[in-house]
Amino acid sequence: MDPDSFEMITLNLSQVEEALKYIKENDMVTMKFLSGTAFSVEPENFVELKIIECEPGVKGNTATNAMKNAKVETGATIKVPMFVEEGETIRIDTRTGEYMSRVGK
Repeated sequence: MDPDSFEMITLNLSQVEEALKYIKENDMVTMKFLSGTAFSVEPENFVELKIIECEPGVKGNTATNAMKNAKVETGATIKVPMFVEEGETIRIDTRTGEYMSRVGK
C-alpha cells in the first residue's frame, strides 16, 4: 500500500520473493517502477528479526568463527555465530543476507 495515497498495489510472487525473507507485516519497503509498473521490492538495508529456532551452541566454539543456522520470524535461515541463541533479536544486512550483530535484549 502506498502510505501517501493509500493505493493498494498488487504484486506477484516473483516480484517480492527475495524481499519476503526480510519483511514482516507493516514493514516499509522500496518499490521500483518502470513505465508505471512495479518490477522490484526491496526491504530496508538492515532489519532486526527475532530468532525462532536455532541449534544450541557447543561450549568451546565461541572463540572461533564457527557459524550455525538460525531461523528468523520471517522463515528465512541465516548463518549466525555460535553464541547467538533462540529468542534473541539480530540485525541482518538484507543486501547480503549476513548476520551483523545482536540487538539489545
